[in-house]
Amino acid sequence: MAKQYDILFRLIMLGDSGVGKTCMLRRFTESEFDPSHISTIGVDFKMKTVEIDGVKVRVQIWDTAGQERYQTITKQYYRRAQGIIFVYDITSESSFQHIEKWSSDVDENALDKVQTILVGNKSDEEHRRKVTKDQGSKLAETFGMEFFETSASTNSNISESFLRVTELVLQAHKRDVDNLFGSLDDYLDKAAQEEANRSEDNDGNTRRTCTC
Repeated sequence: MAKQYDILFRLIMLGDSGVGKTCMLRRFTESEFDPSHISTIGVDFKMKTVEIDGVKVRVQIWDTAGQERYQTITKQYYRRAQGIIFVYDITSESSFQHIEKWSSDVDENALDKVQTILVGNKSDEEHRRKVTKDQGSKLAETFGMEFFETSASTNSNISESFLRVTELVLQAHKRDVDNLFGSLDDYLDKAAQEEANRSEDNDGNTRRTCTC
């Protein structure tokens, strides 16, 4: 069976409990929104395949619990992620303030090449807003991240944010991706040449050996 993707990347979502990480993830991977979900315990994940610049990327997205008692568990996953989505709730000033702590944890535990974006979720709840868009943009600039405001409820900027961090990871690992495709091309060329050589050597009646 043909491989359904070219490369696998792992993304992780970080932020306080209740900021909407699970709702964002379900909206992106399943096109569903359920505001009544139970808080994530430990770590859960979902998968989705997207195509960027002709490359089929399988993204494994880890949804982490925001409660402090689970943070020892979630930190174990930092070093295995190529991309990180920091999420706060625009109606919760404390979740915004805690982004600095989440970012510090990543600096201590994640890979050097990890790509990050900042997301202010629940943009549909403008009447309850506690964090301005300008505040979010300035914080993202401070940490060298791109910034999005999203709403899982209305599906605003959900795909855009997930696809952008995946694109950033792909760009950061472009050499690895190029090497992957180069290796595949070399393998196929070599297999074809070996097959051609056997065709010349055999009299046509000898059974050929599969090079798969």
